[in-house]
Amino acid sequence: MREKIYLIPGLMCDERLWSRLKPFLEDKYELIHLPIPFSDNFNTASKKLEGIIEDESINLLGFSLGAYLASYFTVKNPSKVKRLFLVAGTPGAINDDEITKRKMAISQIQKFGFKGLSNKMVLSLIDEKNHNDSELIDLIKDMFKNLGEQTYKIQMKLTFNRVDISDDLKKLDIPIKFFYSTDDKLLNYEVLSKFIKKYNHISIVSKEGTNHMIPLEKPEALSSEIIKWMSS
Repeated sequence: MREKIYLIPGLMCDERLWSRLKPFLEDKYELIHLPIPFSDNFNTASKKLEGIIEDESINLLGFSLGAYLASYFTVKNPSKVKRLFLVAGTPGAINDDEITKRKMAISQIQKFGFKGLSNKMVLSLIDEKNHNDSELIDLIKDMFKNLGEQTYKIQMKLTFNRVDISDDLKKLDIPIKFFYSTDDKLLNYEVLSKFIKKYNHISIVSKEGTNHMIPLEKPEALSSEIIKWMSS
């Protein structure tokens, strides 16, 4: 029987986020997609995940917003998580400037309607090397469009309620791995720096580039780190 890995996606991402990663892992592991629950409160979202996850001790991987939710769930349910993997995300809060920008984005939608992601916005999420990958660009835009306005609003509001749980994560006695790009514009490196100090249970891996959409942009490199994490 293959060991399970539960996967939580990022903001406005669905199961297709893992489509390029699966071929490298599905022969070894059972990959289980956990959509971000429809809630603007992390405690409620975490409790909804508790109701969905039946296994007693899980391997949990989260991407971006999903990385924060995975961290939150782990801190609230330390006995239920065996390993934690955070991709392009941290257990930190977002700053006031970013909250202001996100509130403005919601306000713009209320005024002018939900129009999806522009090419410019998508290109800001991916590395320049991938700017000609039309399949990747279309996939990101399609996930955003398909999840729709209400999901966008509720997930954006959820991000406003992030608090820094870095210290709680450091206290856990489970293997934790961070995987990120060195020039990811969406990553909070200040929070990440709190984990640079040597912790026996925490490992940090970075790859050069501006890639934020790592599961779609660097699936082979990510899968290699997941396999190492699963053997820890």
